Amino acid sequence: MTSAICSEIHTALETSERLYHKLVLVVGEAGDGKTFALREAAESLNTEIINVNLAISAELLDLTAKQRVLRLPEVLDQVADNSISPVVLDNLEILFDMDLKLDPLRLLQGISRNRTTLASWNGSFDDGKLIYAEQGHPEHRKYDATDIQIVIINKPNNDGAKEFDRGAELS
Repeated sequence: MTSAICSEIHTALETSERLYHKLVLVVGEAGDGKTFALREAAESLNTEIINVNLAISAELLDLTAKQRVLRLPEVLDQVADNSISPVVLDNLEILFDMDLKLDPLRLLQGISRNRTTLASWNGSFDDGKLIYAEQGHPEHRKYDATDIQIVIINKPNNDGAKEFDRGAELS
């Protein structure tokens, strides 16, 4: 099972190299195994996982609310610059903080223009729409996903094993 998801992620990463945004999202609900999949992929790619919540919050801690909004894109870019390629990002919740008034997908696309980026996405992909959080939640976002490679992690099947699906290339 782990080799299947790693294979899907590697294929998506290779395909993303030909796109404007070299972004691959591993999409699934909380507890579906995104972090485990990223760990396996990072190990096979000989790179490390960046916990975005920890890396970003440490840098923004001493800034005012306005300064945080202005500096976060630059800080995220610096965090990615200091990582081995491909950049592997997990725990992205800080990017969705309503006080920051930022577009998380646009931030991820921005850092993936110059470097291949693999990131977790806590949500779902349905009918060409990339969804974060449930409707009615303050952080709910819904995107028409374009130029993004998506690997979908499904809910456990009847025997408790996870299933992995390769999302179609979006353009």
